[in-house]
Amino acid sequence: MALDRWIALILAGVCLTYGYTAWFTMDGELAPFMQRNPIWPSTFPKVLSVIGLAASLVILLGLEKAKVQKAEIDYRRLTDYHLGQALLLLGLMVAYALCLRPLGFLFSTSAFLILGSYILGERKWLVMLLVSLLATGVVWYLVQQVLGIYLRPLPGFIGG
Repeated sequence: MALDRWIALILAGVCLTYGYTAWFTMDGELAPFMQRNPIWPSTFPKVLSVIGLAASLVILLGLEKAKVQKAEIDYRRLTDYHLGQALLLLGLMVAYALCLRPLGFLFSTSAFLILGSYILGERKWLVMLLVSLLATGVVWYLVQQVLGIYLRPLPGFIGG
């Protein structure tokens, strides 16, 4: 079985578990006044589980392909691909997750975007700085001010 079908099989299992939770366990302890609402807290998870399961089944059954194609990745020639970049990006993602709380959202996200773009081959430092700082600031503003979710903007020792 091809890699895309294995991933679809795993996603189908996740969607089935997520759907079971949404359909049978999430709404068990709703208050009586909420049970008359047209939209419950489990409505969006129910829709997501059905859509995810349908998409996984389409891939599992091979309905998305008109004809069977040879796999795009040749596993015997892994050294021909940019494996170092992929591993560096994975390591950078782990470092970002570990640095997010102690260093704050603004510094961690900006550093992640700058270093990630450098790993992927961008060498225009002014563009990297402007894009990463602007994107970080916009995302922080939207999450903090518009959605009202607190994100620690600065490291804890600064007092942010």
